[in-house]
Amino acid sequence: MQVAIDGPASAGKSTVAKIVANKLSFVYIDTGAMYRACTFIARKHGLDYGDEAGILKAIDEDGIVLEPGESGQKVLVAGEDVSLEIRTPEITANVSQVSALPGVRSKMVDLQRKLAGSTNVIMDGRDIGTTVLPEAEVKIFLVASARSRAERRLLDWQEKGIEAKQTVEEIEADIAKRDYLDSHREVSPLKKAADAIEIDSTNLTIDQVVAAILAEIAKKQIPASKVKKSLVK
Repeated sequence: MQVAIDGPASAGKSTVAKIVANKLSFVYIDTGAMYRACTFIARKHGLDYGDEAGILKAIDEDGIVLEPGESGQKVLVAGEDVSLEIRTPEITANVSQVSALPGVRSKMVDLQRKLAGSTNVIMDGRDIGTTVLPEAEVKIFLVASARSRAERRLLDWQEKGIEAKQTVEEIEADIAKRDYLDSHREVSPLKKAADAIEIDSTNLTIDQVVAAILAEIAKKQIPASKVKKSLVK
């Protein structure tokens, strides 16, 4: 079974996707982390974030590997765990430019489809339901106000010990800018799939969002036994 969770930056996709995947024993794939890894690789090699050829070559040299970890999915670049480094403000500020490069997008989509394979998977990103897994049985489009997303991002940085050099207002402005870039890029723009269920998480708790997604999965009754057990818990 394939579950696609799409939506704008900091809407809570990764947080709820991890919980749902854990409850159902599905494989979780954070595609946003993959594009962040590409951006990290560009910075590591001293490349311009628009240097598509250079970034593609560097990705082939270093390699990107996703592994399960005790606290969630680990992202490895050249064999080193960069799960924290890819969440820094600099990477966040430039990931939209790198992820919009057609060659980078094509390479990551191919890898994402290979990772999904024939297993039960929860995959989150910007174009999962429209491009990566268009036949997914369940498609969720998770949204939230720009202000609430800015507050969540600031809190996330603080919890990870990442120094925030911006005010919440500046973060909100950056998020609005990224929304525009993601939804207007030429290749696989951010948009809601025609058959996706929209969930606004602005005034919902994490548990409420998780419950809503589990309810949508339960409607498909695949795999019914696991979904029912998770809902009871």
